[in-house]
Order: sequence, then structure tokens, then C-alpha cells
Amino acid sequence: MTTTTTRVRFYDVHSADGTRLRAWTNDAEGPTVLLCNGLGTNPHAWPSLTTPDCGVRIISWNHRGTSGSDRPKDRRRVDLDAFVEDALAVLDDAGVDRCVVMGWSAGVTVAFELAGRHPERVAGVFAVNGVPGNTLGTSLRPLHLPGNLAKTVMVTVAQVARATGRHVSAITTGIPVTATTANLLRWARMVDPSADPYVVRETVQEMLTTDPDWYANLALGVATHRRVSLSSIKVPVTMLAGTRDMLTSAKAMRSAAERLHDVVFIEIDATHFIPFGQPTLVLAELKNVLKRVGVSG
Repeated sequence: MTTTTTRVRFYDVHSADGTRLRAWTNDAEGPTVLLCNGLGTNPHAWPSLTTPDCGVRIISWNHRGTSGSDRPKDRRRVDLDAFVEDALAVLDDAGVDRCVVMGWSAGVTVAFELAGRHPERVAGVFAVNGVPGNTLGTSLRPLHLPGNLAKTVMVTVAQVARATGRHVSAITTGIPVTATTANLLRWARMVDPSADPYVVRETVQEMLTTDPDWYANLALGVATHRRVSLSSIKVPVTMLAGTRDMLTSAKAMRSAAERLHDVVFIEIDATHFIPFGQPTLVLAELKNVLKRVGVSG
């Protein structure tokens, strides 16, 4: 079990449509960074960013309908417009006019869309295992599936899960995640072998508190996202990709990087779960982004 001390404070924020979000912060000293998390993920996935001495103040939120955040009255409001509104609500509540924005997985789309729509609010972007739009279309690339076929497969799986998920939620939400379970995920290389089994356990256990059909609804909400226009992105960007990522193609991330004005592209031997597979690297590269934009702790 890890002995690292973590600190996360939760609080409520209301988005533009009235949806109550469970926001969170590490309350650390240092420059503020807005984190747009992966769909349905939680603070446990970021061990290097939830320690009191990390040197970066993180503000973020749990997605609509997950980990204490309310579902919107209109369940279709889990699209890009809603997620950008949620990001702005967290920034406004924290009194932050402009900062570096960090994204993981589908959160990368939110980060880039926020930068495109509200450039005055974004000083830089740090993209981890994600592309700016067409999220599901870059999945399964290590299996050499064409983008359109991969997206069809992922959308079909999500549609089935949305239709059947509520019938199995009593089972999935009650599954205990043990150290053995975490070690099996590491052994099977579904997550990086270097990941702390305690962090894996806590992250997965929290994710299992949400019904599978709602996760599927979130996935289908991002499935409609097309590529985000990068022509207006003028701030420094760092993109961190994993060569063994089954959910986001490193090749697609490199292609996006080639269309950006000021970018650092880093590709490492890792899965989709770099945040807790390579936490030291994540914090180091985030601080490099802060230096590039002229802000340091």
C-alpha cells in the first residue's frame, strides 16, 4: 500500500444549466491548473497531483452523474457544450481568469474546445492520451482497425451497455476491488505494470460506484464530437501519448500535434493510463508547460 499523503477537498459548483457538480481541488500552493478529467474518472487517478507538496494547485470536477455530481435534468446534456460550461463554472467559482488547462482522454477535447472558444481563459494546454475531437474514432488502433470501423465498434458497445447497463449495475457497483484485482490489471498490462496497485484499486473502486449505463451515455455523448479546429490555438501545447494505448491512437495525437503552432510532442511506452502509470513524468511535464507560459511555482 502506498504511504504517499494525498489531499483532496470536494465542494459544490453549479453549471450554467443548473446541474450541481462535485468539484475538487488539492489546495496546494502554486500556479492554478484546470484539469479536464477522463470520462467518469476521479482524483485517485492522479497521485502526483493530489499531494500537498506537488507545487501546482489543481481544480477539477467529477463528470455529470458520476462520483457525487448530479445527472442533468436532460440526460442528453452530456455533450461538448455542457462539458465546456462545466469547465467555465469551475474556473469562475475558483476566481480564476486564465490558467493552463490539462486534459486526459476525452478531457483533451474539452481542453482544446475551451481554448478555441475562450482563448482569453487558457494560457496553455497539456494533453494526455487524448485527441482534440473524434475521440472514439482513434480507439483500437493497436489492433490496426480503420478509424471508421473502430468508431462503429466503440459506439455499438456503448449503445449495448446503455441499454443493458442498468440490469447489471447492482452487480458492478458492488464489486470489491482488491490489491489482487489491481495486480491482475497490471499483470495483464491493461494498466502499466509500474502503476501503484493501491492507486489502481482506489481509482477503479470509485469508478464502479457509477452505473454502467450512465458511463455508456457519457461515451455516446462524446461520440458526436468531430475534430476540434486547431487553427485558433496559439498557446503552448504539450501532448503526451502512449504507444500501447488502446483508447487513443498515438499516431492520431502526433497528427494533431503537427497542426499546432507551438507544441511539444512526447511518445512513451505506456497504456492509456499514464496519469497513474507514469505519475512522476506527468507532474514534470505539467511544470514544463507552466514554465513555457511564464508561470512557475
